[in-house]
Amino acid sequence: MYDAVLFYKEKAARTATILSQLNLSRFILCTLHRQENTDVPERLQAILEALIEINDTTPVVLPLHPRTKSKLHTLKLPGLDQLHIIDPVGYFDMLTLLDHCERVMTDSGGLQKEAYFFKKHCVTLRDETEWVELVHGGYNILTGADKDKIQSAITETFPEGDTSLYGDGNSSEKIAGRLAHF
Repeated sequence: MYDAVLFYKEKAARTATILSQLNLSRFILCTLHRQENTDVPERLQAILEALIEINDTTPVVLPLHPRTKSKLHTLKLPGLDQLHIIDPVGYFDMLTLLDHCERVMTDSGGLQKEAYFFKKHCVTLRDETEWVELVHGGYNILTGADKDKIQSAITETFPEGDTSLYGDGNSSEKIAGRLAHF
C-alpha cells in the first residue's frame, strides 16, 4: 500500500484538479461511509454536528459517499450546507487531498493508513480499528461518534520521529528481487 502511494503521489500531483476546484488554502479531509455511522441517525447526527462546529475554524472537505448522501436528507442540521461537501473522488484526487490537508477524519480503514503515509494526524470516527499500531503510536485517535471526543481529537498533532511502521516503500522491488532468485 505504501509503495502504491509513493508511486502514484507524483502522478496525482501532476494530473489532479481537485485543489483548484475547491479553492481552499487549508482544510480537513473527512470521509464518512460506514454503515454503523450512516445507518444510526444519532451517530450520524453527532458526527455531523462535530464537523459543522470544526468547520467554523477550519474548512471540512467531505467527499460524500452515496450511502451517506442518502441519509443526509433525513437530518435537518443548521450549518450542514457550510461544509465543503463534494462528489466522491478518484484515487489521484484523494491522494492530492491527503497531501494538502491539515489532518484527516474518517471511518475508512484504508484512509487511516494513507493518512499515516502522508504524516497527517487521523481522527477515526469508529469505536475500533484494524490498525491498532497507529493508535498506539499516537498517529490515530479513536473517537467513535462522540461529538466532544471528535472536537478534542482534532487538535492533536502527528508525533515526531520514526514513521516507518510499514516499511520503506520498496516492498515491490524487494519482492521482485526475491522472485527473480527463486
